[in-house]
Amino acid sequence: MGRLAGKVAIITGAAGGQGKAEALLFAKEGAVVIATDMQEALLKETEKELQAIEPKSLTFKHNVASEEDWQHIVDEAVKHFGHIDILVNNAGISTERTILNTTLDEWNKVLAVNLNGTFLGMQKVIPHMQENGGGSIINISSIAGLTGGSGASSYTASKGAVRLLTKATAVDFAKDNIRVNSVHPGYIETPMTKQLFESEETRGWFQSLTPLPRLGKSIDIAEGVLYLASDESSFVTGVELPIDGGYFAQ
Repeated sequence: MGRLAGKVAIITGAAGGQGKAEALLFAKEGAVVIATDMQEALLKETEKELQAIEPKSLTFKHNVASEEDWQHIVDEAVKHFGHIDILVNNAGISTERTILNTTLDEWNKVLAVNLNGTFLGMQKVIPHMQENGGGSIINISSIAGLTGGSGASSYTASKGAVRLLTKATAVDFAKDNIRVNSVHPGYIETPMTKQLFESEETRGWFQSLTPLPRLGKSIDIAEGVLYLASDESSFVTGVELPIDGGYFAQ
């Protein structure tokens, strides 16, 4: 307990799944959390649980593809707490379409959330971290950002771009004591992947791809993100952390 004591964290996509697990874990470890998402009803439930742990925590409806929304979130965080120590760019969407059956509108929508949202979040938060003498940014990519995979061209492209944007930003702002790392979840049970694992046959096939004999859980990702957010990782920047049950060890 207390690994994030005194810190202020913005976490996007926090109404459910990995983002919610991260928000609740961060609050338990002493952080004040600004949790954001587009899903207002679910976000209200997260807000109740968050404030039961850390009453100062806040939630906001937030379209991460909107520069105006990002500016509002950052302004509110600074107005209420005076500083931002941690940013977790967790919000993301997916499709299961190849290049040949992806429309340009669908392509742009996925990149707007997954890549532009990450870019905008870092762009708006970094100046405040510079003023405060440092900070930690964690961008949630995917194992699809490390290898080609199949059937999700826009998602894979966006997550690969997040991986390299993370490295470029880590190098650019290391002098400011701002650490920037990416996390690459494997096959994780979340609301977004629920349909993917519905049938026992499909579920078993995905489990067979992972050396550890189970699918991952949201808390597995949250624990890794917590390490990168905390001062325990003070000499870690520009890394890609797979949390994948051994998928990439094969």
